Amino acid sequence: MFLVMTEAGIGMLMNTESTALASAGNSGGLMPRFAANIAYMFTERASLLERVGAAAQAGFKAIELQFPYDVPPATLRAEIEKHGLTVLGLNTERGGEGEFGLAAVPGRETEFKELFATALDYIVDVGGRSVHCLAGRIAPELRAAAHKTFVSNLRHAADLAAKRNIFLLIEPINNIERPNYFLNYVEQAAEIISAVGRDNVKIQFDFYHVQIMQGHLIRRFEKHQPLVGHIQIAAVPSRNEPDEGEIHHPEIFKALDRLGWTDWIACEYRPRARTEDGLGWARPYGVVPKA
Repeated sequence: MFLVMTEAGIGMLMNTESTALASAGNSGGLMPRFAANIAYMFTERASLLERVGAAAQAGFKAIELQFPYDVPPATLRAEIEKHGLTVLGLNTERGGEGEFGLAAVPGRETEFKELFATALDYIVDVGGRSVHCLAGRIAPELRAAAHKTFVSNLRHAADLAAKRNIFLLIEPINNIERPNYFLNYVEQAAEIISAVGRDNVKIQFDFYHVQIMQGHLIRRFEKHQPLVGHIQIAAVPSRNEPDEGEIHHPEIFKALDRLGWTDWIACEYRPRARTEDGLGWARPYGVVPKA
């Protein structure tokens, strides 16, 4: 006997499966809110502006940026508003060739202030809320000096940002992909934030980097949650969609619900193929393409 299913029936089955999956990954009645990092996702579209529309069409309600500075902020804001998206944050520029930020680099304080001023103006102009201050690569013998530089630069930047209702993020990044990057551990970030002494400096808690460097993800997040200002996710070790690898993301989402996290969770991963084709993991959580 053959079962013939109508298009409506298929839709009902998909909805039922989605509900079941969402229930399995979500025990607290909350629903994670996912944002698309359009530096990593939707890169099938050559331009940043096209990626904004693609993210909205795919069902995302928010986006984050990395280095959007080639696009005039007024132009980007118009596209964001056209699609009714929330824009989260961006990075300070990397600096020179082979560098990855200047916020902790001794002797480069003036350059960092210039890069930060540009980032601050840009995020305000596009209607965003945060700036990730890239610490930079530091030779081992300069780490003590770099700590002092980082704290001093962050104090200066935080005071400027507070006047414009913007908060700063610092992110522990794994030193396998970013050798000699200054900030690698969540506890190190917490220590720096304590030394800075500004309420608008927070941790960008990327579960991908934390798993590579430290593990104990849920316990470590819970311990430092009061200092966390933003979350990012990706599979480990592939950095692809969060439906493979070492981290069981439905358990992470369930824990975040239990802990009362209601802010955005940013998808900073490299799709295995076309971005839309890999979004099946997100369907149960409400990321559904527009009709």
